[in-house]
Amino acid sequence: MSSYRIVADSSSNVTDFAGAPFASVPLTILAGGKHYVDDAHLDVASMVRDLSHLHERSSTACPGPHDWESAFGDAENVFCIAITSTLSGSCNAARLAARDYEETHPGRRVHVIDTLSTGPEMRLVIEKLAELFAKEMPFDAIVEEITRYLRRTHLYFILQSVHNLVQNGRVGVAIGALVGLLGIRIVGKASDRGDLQTTAKCRGDRKALKEVVSSLHAEGWKGGKVRIDHCDNEPFAAALRDALLADFPAADITLHPARGLCSYYAEAGGIMLAFEDN
Repeated sequence: MSSYRIVADSSSNVTDFAGAPFASVPLTILAGGKHYVDDAHLDVASMVRDLSHLHERSSTACPGPHDWESAFGDAENVFCIAITSTLSGSCNAARLAARDYEETHPGRRVHVIDTLSTGPEMRLVIEKLAELFAKEMPFDAIVEEITRYLRRTHLYFILQSVHNLVQNGRVGVAIGALVGLLGIRIVGKASDRGDLQTTAKCRGDRKALKEVVSSLHAEGWKGGKVRIDHCDNEPFAAALRDALLADFPAADITLHPARGLCSYYAEAGGIMLAFEDN
């Protein structure tokens, strides 16, 4: 029996993790009569191309309680990491799975983390949990520590397109046209309530980059970890990394491709950046 296990839904952009026992539970994108299951087999580039030509409403579906519970395996202690509950029912499904698992297996424990975020901020939580597992800390101590850690992590994003957000009714048509025609980049962040807020509209990549770097410093970033996920835009992700390293050369910054769910929302060229404050 495995003692500890991390289970994250696929909005974390992590399908495999070597640092601890880990499982990913996929969300699904529903568009154009197709179901794109966000697992390790999904051809993300093909999905993004398909969606860019779609002119009808699209949507997403979260994993159900059974999907979550199946991923628990036989672990005695499970930590579930879910996309913000303001955007998805994934967290609620994880809570239902946790309740059933604990009732069915007395003595086993499950802690569900509503990250109030998505993407690379979830990756930071996964990495932190692996560090705490390695210290052989008790379950309750890990819960307390990871709760404190979440107060120190933040998410920003840069969008070059909001086509899918327009198609599923989350963004108005007028704003979609503004972004698409004038080269406007939408810069925003995950709020403390777990919704995504626009903080600036910038013309071009250079201004968007400066806006995000400035925002990180204002939020208290002093060289802590940074994780940057991108939707087929590694050059811009690398430019953002280099701009941050110019201020803190020893900072731990890594780049990762976005998977299906985050690519659906961020779209081609989109960037998501998570960091630890001081």
